[in-house]
Amino acid sequence: MMNNPVQIELLTVIVNIGVGRKVIRIAKKNGISGGTVFLGRGTVNNRILKFLDLDDVHKEVVFMLGEKSELLKALEVIAKELALHKPNHGIAFTLPVKNLVGSCRYKNVKEERGGESPMYDAIFVVVDRGKAEDVVEAATKAGSKGATIIHGRGSGNHETSKLFAMEIEPEKELVLILAEENLTEAITESIRKEMKIDEPGKGIMFILGVNKTYGLIK
Repeated sequence: MMNNPVQIELLTVIVNIGVGRKVIRIAKKNGISGGTVFLGRGTVNNRILKFLDLDDVHKEVVFMLGEKSELLKALEVIAKELALHKPNHGIAFTLPVKNLVGSCRYKNVKEERGGESPMYDAIFVVVDRGKAEDVVEAATKAGSKGATIIHGRGSGNHETSKLFAMEIEPEKELVLILAEENLTEAITESIRKEMKIDEPGKGIMFILGVNKTYGLIK
């Protein structure tokens, strides 16, 4: 008998170093089975208004999958307990998941369609290690107010980290930019031009629409 389809979302929480475990602990108490913590570094242009509430400090980026209703309940508790409404306490947002492949308790995913148009987009850019700062600079020229750099990390040359079923090798960096929708096109075009993303081996960029957000400061 086939399970009823469910709406699955990805919760992303960006917090200061050492807080990632607390995020997962809170989530587990509220029905979310687990998550993955990546080390990252926040960057922001100090001359402009802070948007991602990041100031070039070490960050932990927590990714958790869950059924939409369960995830939103857990997110509310996380936002409250971590006081995400206060400056420098972190940010959190959810992304819709179209499909899941591999070992997972969610076997029948329902794609979410319609509804209100998201106000923010999440821009992901994977480039060679050492190029992330160039991505941030290109994005800043087009109006981006901050980003989080996530480093591929492994103890051996052939070890990789997994993100969205995509291998992030130790010599790669992933830049996560949360942008207001009206700025997304300009930011992505600036990155494409400056980083020559369309050329082979120069990198990968993809954009996802954001649903629920906490902790964003305009």
